[in-house]
Amino acid sequence: MRQAVMTKPGDIEIREVSEPDHLEENEIKLKIHKIGVCGSDIHVYHGKHPFTSYPVVQGHEYSGEVVAVGESVTTVKPGDKATARPQQVCGVCGPCKRGDYNICNNLKVEGFQAPGTAQDYFVIPEDRVVKLPDILTYEQGAMIEPAAVGAHSTQKAGDLKNKNVVVFGAGPIGNLVAQFVKARGAAKILITDVSDFRLSKAKECGIENTLNVSKENLDDSIHKIFGDEGFEVAFECAGLEITLDQSIQLINKGGTIVVVAVYGENPRVNMAIVGDRELRLIGTLMYKHEDYLDAVRLIEAGKIKTAPLFTSHFDFDDYLSAYKFIDAQADRSLKVIIDL
Repeated sequence: MRQAVMTKPGDIEIREVSEPDHLEENEIKLKIHKIGVCGSDIHVYHGKHPFTSYPVVQGHEYSGEVVAVGESVTTVKPGDKATARPQQVCGVCGPCKRGDYNICNNLKVEGFQAPGTAQDYFVIPEDRVVKLPDILTYEQGAMIEPAAVGAHSTQKAGDLKNKNVVVFGAGPIGNLVAQFVKARGAAKILITDVSDFRLSKAKECGIENTLNVSKENLDDSIHKIFGDEGFEVAFECAGLEITLDQSIQLINKGGTIVVVAVYGENPRVNMAIVGDRELRLIGTLMYKHEDYLDAVRLIEAGKIKTAPLFTSHFDFDDYLSAYKFIDAQADRSLKVIIDL
């Protein structure tokens, strides 16, 4: 079978490797159909991901067809559509024991610290699999992983009902975060970016208030949209020092800032303001199984829109071109899909 290997930053080789032919009783074999390219993958491509070494097989946003199951598997059967969480956890550390396995002390993420799904067939354990409804396409199935990031990060902010919220960054994750904020009952939502294309996609997904910060003043626009109420919650999805600093400077006193993005370089911000204004600065990592189920449920119900996010498709054998395209068309692309 084919396997895409990133041997070093900027280089992907398509190799021929043996197809997995043995399953443990709790394992499932998937024929991979679609793989999404993530912003974190691009960090790896540029050699700037803080927790990835080379060579690495990428691919953590994916969907596939179940082609075989172990004798004890009951969640799915051959012919079903499925995806799965890419988290390999130890189950015995403190975070795992208290149910926070997404921050396992020994966490390995497929596509980063463990081999990912960039190959024709992939084997997963049943406890990580999520069956997809027939109504969802394989393309939508590859969006469950990033959607689960939106599900989890918005839960970390607490009750969003009737809150004013700013989402910094309108890439795929920022878009999905904003949609989950809306689904969780926020009052007013503003999403910011420097790309009119990405902001137009946010509008297509139902986010009414958008702002191109390269063309309009952020502070003035916040007052125009929220008035004297200001905003109580911010999600930093851009991964930039300036946007993190803006969220700290402009949010209401006592506000909550959820840091969703992965940073290529360590940001410097004024922590004195965090203390002086009693801001809550919260980190969030990935998701739990219930977030995957939440993502499936809301996409199936039409409350989370995915169609506007798909911008380009590339054949598996042309994997490297997808990364080059994203580099060249960063402000004109959202979700790029690899077709197997």
